[in-house]
Amino acid sequence: MGFFDRISQGLTRSRDKFKESVNVLLDRGPDLDEEFWDGLEETLIMSDVGGSAAFRIVDVLREQATRKALPDAYAVLDELNDQIAATFTEGGSEILGGDPAIVLFVGINGTGKTTTVGKIAKEATDAGRSVLLGSADTFRAAAIEQLEVWAERADVPLVTRERGSDPASVCYDAIDRAEAIGADLVLIDTAGRLHTSDDLMRELEKVVGVVRKRAQVPVYTVLVIDATTGQNGLTQAKQFDRALDLDALVVTKLDGTAKGGIALAISHELKLPIIKVGVGEAIEDLRDFDAHDFARAFVGDFDGRQQA
Repeated sequence: MGFFDRISQGLTRSRDKFKESVNVLLDRGPDLDEEFWDGLEETLIMSDVGGSAAFRIVDVLREQATRKALPDAYAVLDELNDQIAATFTEGGSEILGGDPAIVLFVGINGTGKTTTVGKIAKEATDAGRSVLLGSADTFRAAAIEQLEVWAERADVPLVTRERGSDPASVCYDAIDRAEAIGADLVLIDTAGRLHTSDDLMRELEKVVGVVRKRAQVPVYTVLVIDATTGQNGLTQAKQFDRALDLDALVVTKLDGTAKGGIALAISHELKLPIIKVGVGEAIEDLRDFDAHDFARAFVGDFDGRQQA
């Protein structure tokens, strides 16, 4: 099964929810009146794409409907995939693109952060890169053990310290070790942080600050977000971005949610590119993000002209 098929399968619940709402909208007829535009905007918002993204998409579609003299709602929906894809923030290719870099992965507990770090390490080493892992989640012994398994699987060195150690010191050690062995990609797993805890977020700010000050190569901070959290994920992302000035997103668990639109909401509203998406547990289920594939998988097809 190709990755588009996997992401399409993973977004089945999100797509079914979206299509159900659009079909209700189409039942009233294909006319491009105010009721249609208001209904399309509401449908997008109810699909978790967020108000800001929904307003932009509908505004652009309205303009296209006029400029291209689109005849009906079906013609507008033919343009919807491209507009959803265009609403995602572009960029992020430099983060894992091959140049030396240090990437810190942040997020709350349970997003799949440690697994994401491990999968990216395996993919990068398979591509011939020299990778080093750092386990700055010193509060959970299970996180260190989990990353040890991934380090063995990817055959890469792992820098750890005893449980309860200062996470910033692990990052410092990881950079030292990477420079000593000539690793060009350092992936650091940080402890899960509740975005509502000021003390924990300040500690994470310290970790990121230490890495940025010490590093001789570009440092990127990537938020791993769980798609099943829906709009709460946008709140989380705003808090992390405010504290850490994020560079990109990884969106996980798209296969287990009817709230896949949240990926678009966060990317658009915070102007953050998505560099990876996860649609399952296997290594091959974490892949590069493709906005057009996502849009096709999220929206599906509307072929009601025959009945119209």
